[in-house]
Amino acid sequence: MHRRPGLSARLKPTLSYAGFLLLASALLLAVVWVFLLRYVLDNSQGLLGVSPNRYLLLHTFAPAAAVALACLLVFGLLGGWILAGRMLAPLTQIRDAARMAGNGALSHRIRMKGRQDEFRELSDAFDSMLGQLESHVAEQQRFAANASHELRTPLAISRTLLDVARRDPTRDRGELIERLHVVNTRAIDLTEALLLLGRGDRGSFTRESVDLSLMAEEAAEALLSLAERRRITLDVTGGAARTSGSAELLLRMVTHLVQNAIVHNLPVGGTVTVHTEAYAGASVLRIENTGPRLPPELVATLTEPFRRGTDRVRTDEHAGVGLGLAIVDSVVRAHGGTLHLASRPEGGLLATVRLPGTP
Repeated sequence: MHRRPGLSARLKPTLSYAGFLLLASALLLAVVWVFLLRYVLDNSQGLLGVSPNRYLLLHTFAPAAAVALACLLVFGLLGGWILAGRMLAPLTQIRDAARMAGNGALSHRIRMKGRQDEFRELSDAFDSMLGQLESHVAEQQRFAANASHELRTPLAISRTLLDVARRDPTRDRGELIERLHVVNTRAIDLTEALLLLGRGDRGSFTRESVDLSLMAEEAAEALLSLAERRRITLDVTGGAARTSGSAELLLRMVTHLVQNAIVHNLPVGGTVTVHTEAYAGASVLRIENTGPRLPPELVATLTEPFRRGTDRVRTDEHAGVGLGLAIVDSVVRAHGGTLHLASRPEGGLLATVRLPGTP
């Protein structure tokens, strides 16, 4: 936005300091002048016949007072300029850091030295903001690279299959169509997951009253056939747990957690327990499953996009796209809640979601 040029931040306190000093000096001289006039007569004979009358005092005191005021004005401007420069020096460091950040150098930090004051607090807050921005940009760049790689893979497979079919017209078209269908389905699933992840990150949704217990029952009913095929016992327990948010996103969140618990389970005969409750002003959803033991360093990376645990058991029919828990974490954060993942001592994973509760 174009604005008219004005006084600089350094010149404003300089003029203010000089003006205040000049005003204080003028008041002091005025007091001295009034005080002297009280004791000087209009016509009086003093020592050696000299008459210290008001006329003589005016012509001797006034020029000296004017010179003193001029010197004080120059001193005030010079001193104010130096003092303002020293006081505003931290802002120069912050300005330079902001310009470097605007040019893409997010790794630069001010690290202002000295005692704690308002400028030091501003500098520390700016450094913290730069750290978060650098982390966020790096995460977005890594996510974009992974997403482009994941999307390029099914497209490359489709092109390869079509090239093979074109070079070999006698190839079974039914097999080709089936493989293309699988590859395209995976690409569509990945695209929908990316769109859902973007919606959760933006938080652009209409809020309404939602009961997590109903969401848990609906998700369990939809995934019951998958659990039965794997001979996994799926239990839904607990009571009402109401919160405010998007019913669609919260249902996706619960569905991803339940499906994740079913897929990453024992090969046969495992269990999945879904529990909901309202506790201490929060709506809590807990999903735990049996399965292999998970190392803590693996659990800490499960919510990162496209991070698949290599030690986790998965089936061919639900290989996933590597965004399930990332979507869950995004939806939970968009609703002002927290997601906690912990490995169970006996094996498996415990996922705990806490969302702000509503009456």
